[in-house]
Amino acid sequence: MKPQYDEDTRKALESLRSSVAKALDRKRRLGQYAVVWKDGKSVYIGPNPPDSKEPTRSATERR
Repeated sequence: MKPQYDEDTRKALESLRSSVAKALDRKRRLGQYAVVWKDGKSVYIGPNPPDSKEPTRSATERR
């Protein structure tokens, strides 16, 4: 069963969904990968994701 939202909340969610869809479509058309949340983990989608052995920016900032 889908939750019931008030009109303002529904409009905000619709706007967020539309913005995310546009951003992901733009990345796809540019041939870029994206990072999304799936099954409780962040995953790369699209072409040429970075090698998981490469240090991330947050990993290098901790040094």
